[in-house]
Amino acid sequence: MTGADSPRPDLTALVRAAQRGDALALDEVLSLLMPYVGRVCAPIALQDAPDAAQEAMIAIVRNLRQLKSPEALFGWARAIAAREAVRFATRRSPLPAAPTDRPDQPDQRDPELATDIRDVLERLPPDHRAILTLRHIEELDEKSVSEILDLPLGTVRSRLFRARHGFRAAWGTGHG
Repeated sequence: MTGADSPRPDLTALVRAAQRGDALALDEVLSLLMPYVGRVCAPIALQDAPDAAQEAMIAIVRNLRQLKSPEALFGWARAIAAREAVRFATRRSPLPAAPTDRPDQPDQRDPELATDIRDVLERLPPDHRAILTLRHIEELDEKSVSEILDLPLGTVRSRLFRARHGFRAAWGTGHG
């Protein structure tokens, strides 16, 4: 469930109040965004997800006044979170990350499958994790992924192809 799945009728007014400097409104906006930003960062930044989410939240606070359309809050925050997560993940050494406990990722209906998927994702490069997360977990189209990651559509398509191939290969070696 993303924040976009549960729209609040007063979200526009809340964002506008936060943009005008209302500290209580800002606190409520951040409370709505924090779990969502964490869910976007987790499968991309892995053990650096808390730091990436924190940096994303700082960027959101700093730039909230620039958000022209309050209805786009969650999409705007998703783009910031994904970019921060990729930034943190690419700074990390290329060694595979140790598995971490993230109970909200990706599906609580089958915890064993969720753990297997996380394990495979953690073995992929950050750019592949970002593409797969945005396309398949966030269910965005390729054009939206292209805009969020600031990449040409053709690059997104080729990375998505390579990421899917890499995921399948990693899945096959660990689950054959």
